[in-house]
Amino acid sequence: MDLKEKIIIESLKLFSMKGFLSTSIQDILEASGTSKGGFYNHFQSKEELFYQVLREAQKIWRERNLRGVNEAPGAVDKLRRLLANYRDRYLKDSENFPGGCLFVTLSVELDEQLPHLAREINKGFEGFRAMLNRWLEKGKKEGSIREDVNTAAAADLIFNGMLGTSVTYGTQKSPSGLEQSIAALMDYLEGLAPWS
Repeated sequence: MDLKEKIIIESLKLFSMKGFLSTSIQDILEASGTSKGGFYNHFQSKEELFYQVLREAQKIWRERNLRGVNEAPGAVDKLRRLLANYRDRYLKDSENFPGGCLFVTLSVELDEQLPHLAREINKGFEGFRAMLNRWLEKGKKEGSIREDVNTAAAADLIFNGMLGTSVTYGTQKSPSGLEQSIAALMDYLEGLAPWS
């Protein structure tokens, strides 16, 4: 790992624990074992670093949450796999995200202070919600989801349930609570089936 990558990875961890605003350049220098010169050789500003950290966090999110999803035979199976990955491979990933979901932490923190950065996070949220909606629409076409289901509303419920699970698990670190929250979302998926 080169110095730029190290700064990005260490900053991702710091932003996860402390947020963007409460993480100082000095915190980043100490965590990555570099000097101001080392930092500014790779980044013009902390804000430029933010965008690099966001891209890295998105890459990790995709690797963790979408693993095996394309191999799932149908739309509902994809959603089940996503929820299981979210529980087991993402939320429990204390190595990359020691403070919990970076996106939730930063979106709440930056909304009032730096709304242009919060909008960058929101783009990812909107893309994820749209992906959920596409999968649900596909499930309707496959016949695994009832015709009367409002897929946009169902996508919102799943999305918001996942975010809520992230917040709850981030504050409580309760494995049983995490299991219960994801099980509730899985039960909701079962309720969308024509045979339910």
